Amino acid sequence: MIRSRFPIGPGRLPLRGRLTLVTTAVFAVLGCGVLALNWLSSRQLIEANRDIVIASAGMPEAQFPDPGTAEVAPGTADLPPGAADVPPGATDVPPGSTQAALTTPAEAFDHFQNAILGDLLTRSAVLLTVFTALAALLAWWASHRSLHRLHQVTGAARRISTGSSLDERLALDGPYDEIRELGDTFDAMLDRLDRSFTAQRSFTAHASHELRTPLTVLRTALEIPLAQGRVPDELRPAVLRALDANVRIERLIAALLTLARAESAAPALRPTDLADTARAAAYDLAEEARTAGVRVTLDAADAPVDGDPALLRQVALNLLANAVRHNHPGGTAVIVTGTVGDRVFLEVSNTGDVVPPEEVPALFAPFHQGRERGSGFGLGLAVVRAISDTHHGEIVATPRAGGGLTVRVLLPGRDGAAAGAG
Repeated sequence: MIRSRFPIGPGRLPLRGRLTLVTTAVFAVLGCGVLALNWLSSRQLIEANRDIVIASAGMPEAQFPDPGTAEVAPGTADLPPGAADVPPGATDVPPGSTQAALTTPAEAFDHFQNAILGDLLTRSAVLLTVFTALAALLAWWASHRSLHRLHQVTGAARRISTGSSLDERLALDGPYDEIRELGDTFDAMLDRLDRSFTAQRSFTAHASHELRTPLTVLRTALEIPLAQGRVPDELRPAVLRALDANVRIERLIAALLTLARAESAAPALRPTDLADTARAAAYDLAEEARTAGVRVTLDAADAPVDGDPALLRQVALNLLANAVRHNHPGGTAVIVTGTVGDRVFLEVSNTGDVVPPEEVPALFAPFHQGRERGSGFGLGLAVVRAISDTHHGEIVATPRAGGGLTVRVLLPGRDGAAAGAG
């Protein structure tokens, strides 16, 4: 299922959309306020100059008596109704202008005022609508430019969070504003994290390397007298337990060295094929699988990749070992390689106990051994994840319905080779 990057819903607009919406709303509200003030001011000015406008028309309102109170002039009694209301000189009004002639100056002024204010309101509303639309477009464009560098910060954080490399830096340019300050702070944080992780890996590698020599000497000191029969019978069980503990410590140190190397940022890339690593892993674990009663099935199609052959072989070995050891007698383990588009994959699927989906991410944490603790140290899948990250790959782990787990490691294919093979 593909989820939208910006889910749509109440309160879920992206920041760019919210900035545009707020800017446009503010512009529209202020524009309506200006329009209302302009309309009221125009009306007040026209009303304040009412007498001047009427006087400038040359028709004093006083010469238009009220038709209900005016006296009938001599000789007008026999005129048609309303004819007595016609002012002197109105007989010269052109035909068709009777209504205009019958309108008082006050009514004409009111008509003039309503027409002017109505036209002003209409034109202002049209202009406000047009400029509001332009304001929305400008706000959208400006927010895009302002948030572009913020998207760079987000993209870098996303890339770094999905990998183990901390050597990427933003180095934002442009004006020294809040976003550039955020970018510089982010770069400084990456510098500190990079130094911290580098020191941690260096300490793990050096400590593990330094411990191997005294442990080898200790194992030799225990094996020689044990082999020569110079250990008393009452001390023999204790010596055997010490020797077994020594072997476990050596295995743990070897696993830590492998993890430290897997987390290094510069693997030795060479042309290799995941099919070869799968065959080698199946061969190395054939005896262990036979002893555990697990049937291993190999389906190795060509999967060319540029990577570290030793580390990629460790990926196949760890995944298959995990599939064999966390299985049950009579179970199966299937290892498959192939290509998907421009990527190659190595997939291991096994039967076994039911794995709850919520526990899958924890399986790849160092020293996590699941519900049933075995003879391992819980570093196998952590090593797989570290190697995948340094090769810019992806891990997809899915619990099987009948029990067990399916783990697929996806890596970028060799330039043009994977696409051609697919």
